[in-house]
Amino acid sequence: MASRKSLINVHRIIRSTLISRRSVTPAAATRAHPIFRNRVDLRARFFCGNTSSPQNLDIDLSNEEKKRITINRLLYRSKQRGFLELDLVLGNWVEENVSSMDETTVKSLIHVLDLENPDLWKWLTAQEQPPEIVSSNPVFLALHKKVMTNLNKHAAPETRAAAGQPWVKGWDDFKRGRDAPISGNQ
Repeated sequence: MASRKSLINVHRIIRSTLISRRSVTPAAATRAHPIFRNRVDLRARFFCGNTSSPQNLDIDLSNEEKKRITINRLLYRSKQRGFLELDLVLGNWVEENVSSMDETTVKSLIHVLDLENPDLWKWLTAQEQPPEIVSSNPVFLALHKKVMTNLNKHAAPETRAAAGQPWVKGWDDFKRGRDAPISGNQ
């Protein structure tokens, strides 16, 4: 099995060096190699380096096909972040609201999706204060309202840590016994 994998890798390396040595036009590459038949833009579709101005994104919702593609990309980005809590919160919220969004709201959603997972989670759960740019985002405000409503409905505020303090605590913070630590779950 290992020899087959190594042969496949060697074959891929040889093919990639042969392709890179040729100077072919994209049309010739499409005919020569069927893997390039459906040309995909590998750059990030919704990347925005400057999160302060949502106007520099090009969102095209002019026809149904482009709108469907945009919605599917937003759903994927919101449900596949790699942070389970945010996958659930963002994914459900986007699924409920994305069909009624206009272009400016989609841009605001993209800026929320561009935020880092730990920071976004801390801001949504009110563990830390978000920056002014984030707190003025209408999508962030709606998400924050939903998260805080659910937190207040299902968990009393006394059970959560104070702002600026670590939020997750051990399940057995107060152990009793001869060899047990004084506190914590070590």
